[in-house]
Amino acid sequence: MKKGYRSERKIRKLLEKNGWLVIRAAGSFGDADLVCFKNGKCIFLQVKSTKNSILYYKGYKKEKIEGFPFYVVVDFGYNKIKVFKPKEKMNKEDGKNFFEFLGSKF
Repeated sequence: MKKGYRSERKIRKLLEKNGWLVIRAAGSFGDADLVCFKNGKCIFLQVKSTKNSILYYKGYKKEKIEGFPFYVVVDFGYNKIKVFKPKEKMNKEDGKNFFEFLGSKF
């Protein structure tokens, strides 16, 4: 439980340093851990962490929540943070680099 919260907090701080307004919604909202706003855009993030090279995800699988983009952010450790559209199997060699994701247009 603590490891997951640490990853959430880490991702939140990185987003905030890049100008995002971030609201932690874990538990109360359901499918997303973080609701993020920037320049009139809103995205929902589920944050996961693992020391393995593959994460098997059993959560929300749709690409949008109420019309807004939904992504799964996986912290594989050692600054290997990847962003995925939701799917069952996420490999640390796939997905988009988190720091590239921060600079992308939504």
